Amino acid sequence: MVRGATGANGREPIMHQQLSDLVIARLRESITSGQYKPGDRLVEGRIADELDVSRVPVREALRALAVEGLVEVRPRHGAVVASFDPASAREMVQIRATLEGLNARLAAERCTPELVKRIEKVLQEGNAKVAAGETAGLLELNARFHDLLYTAGANAMLAELMRSLRDRSRMLFVNTNDEEVRLTWEEHAAILRAVQSGDAAFAALLAERHVTRAAQYYLDHLAR
Repeated sequence: MVRGATGANGREPIMHQQLSDLVIARLRESITSGQYKPGDRLVEGRIADELDVSRVPVREALRALAVEGLVEVRPRHGAVVASFDPASAREMVQIRATLEGLNARLAAERCTPELVKRIEKVLQEGNAKVAAGETAGLLELNARFHDLLYTAGANAMLAELMRSLRDRSRMLFVNTNDEEVRLTWEEHAAILRAVQSGDAAFAALLAERHVTRAAQYYLDHLAR
C-alpha cells in the first residue's frame, strides 16, 4: 500500500506490483552500503514510514533478508542487522577472495575487446567520481565493474555464486575513508590491465589481494 505521492524523507514512494521485492532491494542496499550498521534495530513501523509503504511488505522483506543472512530476528528484540563473528567473517573473505581470483583468471583467458571497453568506461566513471570527491553512485559502479568481470569470466555458475556471496558479505567491504576509495579504484584498474594483457596468474593474484585488503578494516575492527 502506498500512502502518498512522496515519502516522508522526500524520496518518491515505491510504486510497483511486486512491492515486497522492491522493499527487499531497498533494505538490502541500506544494509550492505553501511547505512544500517551490524546490530542496528530494524523497526518495521519506522522503515514503513521512511519508504512510505505499509508494514506488510517490510515484514516480508525482513524475513527474506533473514534467509539471506543479512538480518537476524531475535526473540523479544525484533529484527536487527546481522553481525559477523571474527571466524565467520574471515572464512567469508577467504572464500570470496578465492572465487574472485578464479574469475579474474578466467577473464584474462576469455575477455573480449568489447567487454574490455565496457569495463574501461565504468573505470573512467568511477575514477571521475573519486577525483571529484563524490561518493554517490560509487557502490553501483563498483557492482557494475565486478559484474562485467563476471561476464568476462564466462562461467555462469561461478558468477551466480559470487553474486550471492557478494550480497551476503558486502557489509564487510564498505569503504571507510577517501584513501580506501582511491585504493579500490586503483586496484580495479590494475586488475583490468592484467586481464587485458592476458596474464591470468597475475590477474588472479591481484583480484585475491583486492578482496582481502578491502575487508581488512572490518577484520581488524572485529579483532579488537
